[in-house]
Amino acid sequence: MSLTQSVVTPVVTPAVPPAAVDFNAIKQRQQTTWASGNYGTIGTRLQIVGESLTEAVDLRAGERVLDVAAGNGNATLAAARRFAQVISTDYVPQLLDQGAARARADGLDVTFQIADAEALPFDDESFDVALSTFGVMFTPDQKQAARELTRVLRSGGRIGMANWTPEGFLGQLFRVIGSYIPAPAGLQSPMLWGSEPRIVELFGHDAADIHCQRKTYTFRYQSAAHWIEVFRNYYGPMHKAYAALDADRQKELTEDLTALLERLNVGGRDSLVVPGEYMEIVITRK
Repeated sequence: MSLTQSVVTPVVTPAVPPAAVDFNAIKQRQQTTWASGNYGTIGTRLQIVGESLTEAVDLRAGERVLDVAAGNGNATLAAARRFAQVISTDYVPQLLDQGAARARADGLDVTFQIADAEALPFDDESFDVALSTFGVMFTPDQKQAARELTRVLRSGGRIGMANWTPEGFLGQLFRVIGSYIPAPAGLQSPMLWGSEPRIVELFGHDAADIHCQRKTYTFRYQSAAHWIEVFRNYYGPMHKAYAALDADRQKELTEDLTALLERLNVGGRDSLVVPGEYMEIVITRK
């Protein structure tokens, strides 16, 4: 599906007065959340998404690439393998350290730099390509993050993103978690980044073309209990959610997560195979 500003009417999301949302406080909480557990244990299993995204943006050797909210570097490594000049950024130093270790192990030349996706420390039009896999979608100020992605890109450059969809497994997962640990008042769901109309709303004014394709990353685990154990220990939002609940509420959360996983499982009785829908997005800047 190809979406352009001229043929798609952007969705209108409810306006929230800026003063009503303390984005800095939310960001500090998020930073602590993503630094908890060990996201790299989860992130490395998503490497195939970064490889697909670099192909989707038709990455060329020698291009200047910025990976935003890079985590432990899936898109970073994919771009570097294609001989791009890559700067990998995140606001969690531990995750950048993991990405750097992976790059060294693969013999890849990558620059790693701490950076806030809503205030990128780079000049206008510095890059040919900006990438993000399940990263920039979690920024609290969505419009500012979109402006920054666009600002650092040259005319004709491409933004490539992989974002979980509201309807998919991760969208449902975050709704379950949100029923126990509500999101801060006024904060828009990160899953909106996996919605075509929201992407057009955020980027359409500066885009020559927007292409969105629904894809699937498949979670493969031994069982629902195995998935919950791994994510509870290593995935920041799950790790923090469990830590904030007493024993009874933890048990209830486990029961709800088990029900969700078993309902979506297509792997039969002896394994867990859960399709996770995401949106692969390529935006060409005017």
